[in-house]
Amino acid sequence: MIRFDQVSMNYGNREVLKAVSVNLQEGQTHVIWGTSGSGKTSFLRLLSGLMRPTSGSIFLKDQNINELSQTQLAQRIGYVIQEGGLFPHLTARENLELATLTRKWSKLETAKRIEELAALVQIDPKDLERFAKQLSGGQRQRVALIRALMLDPQIILLDEPLGALDPLVRADLQKELKRIFNTLKKTVVLVTHDIGEGAFFGHSITLFHQGRLVQHGDFNAFVRQPKNEFVSRFVSAQAPTPELLEAFR
Repeated sequence: MIRFDQVSMNYGNREVLKAVSVNLQEGQTHVIWGTSGSGKTSFLRLLSGLMRPTSGSIFLKDQNINELSQTQLAQRIGYVIQEGGLFPHLTARENLELATLTRKWSKLETAKRIEELAALVQIDPKDLERFAKQLSGGQRQRVALIRALMLDPQIILLDEPLGALDPLVRADLQKELKRIFNTLKKTVVLVTHDIGEGAFFGHSITLFHQGRLVQHGDFNAFVRQPKNEFVSRFVSAQAPTPELLEAFR
């Protein structure tokens, strides 16, 4: 579904991604791990088409991403940035309606799609009439997810979607997101620095360090067959709960 072939990315003289090659399977949730500055968000931005690689190629179902326009990419890829990224001067509903402007949907079509997705993410339709600043963190993330899903994209990208939430809200929303991912069966790429969160969501996990891909595989491989000392240190720094370890046996 998604293939990075020797992809490198430079910011000026700094190489933030170094010859990355990886395949991400269709219909699965893929977690991107790494420390700050490791290249996680750059990987996501390249995949979204917001940035172009300095060298190498990125393919979606064997089509080079450079051959797709921004409109085509927006129809294929939904993106949830940190803290939702909603426009504060618009209501939640108005934020969602913006996503359909390129499709020229009727008001009825747009309203029906919003109603379907509000039910899916379990948000009260009345909350959609409120401004973003009036919503809780969890509600904003649900609205941001609806916005990413509005055009029914093949791929959903999420950049630290739960990082700013308090632990109880985060735990509840993790369960909700996993239910949604399992229901939709879309290809999901989720960036997180949280080990337990990665273990909970990831069919596969990719770990970056200083711009390099250091290990790719399932959670068991990271625990039982770490590629090097950095992988061992990264995983042991946030020991997953016994429940998560049991789930991946």
